Amino acid sequence: MATKLLQLQSKACQASQFVAKHGTVYYKQLLEQNKQYIQEPATMEKCNLLAKQLFYTRLASIPNRYESFWKELDHVKSLWRRRQELKVEDAGIAALFGLECFAWFCAGEIVGRGFTITGYYP
Repeated sequence: MATKLLQLQSKACQASQFVAKHGTVYYKQLLEQNKQYIQEPATMEKCNLLAKQLFYTRLASIPNRYESFWKELDHVKSLWRRRQELKVEDAGIAALFGLECFAWFCAGEIVGRGFTITGYYP
């Protein structure tokens, strides 16, 4: 157990050294590749304006998303009505999708509990 801990510590140290050495280069490269998205000058007023634009743009997209939701729901209802005609691969895809949703739910529960599997911290 102690050797595994030392190996883990060594790998973490190597990773932090790699990030310290190459992190700034990656940061500068990332900014250079995406400079068309950077707003100049970067002031608080500009940040607040962009935040408001994002909020109201998303708010304006609610009717379209609402309509898409009902279309998807109608499609699921029609599939349920014709469930006798379903192929095995369609049922498999639906089962895998349900399993994925359950896995994300479990991951969210673990994160919400503070990364504990057995329960909440006292």
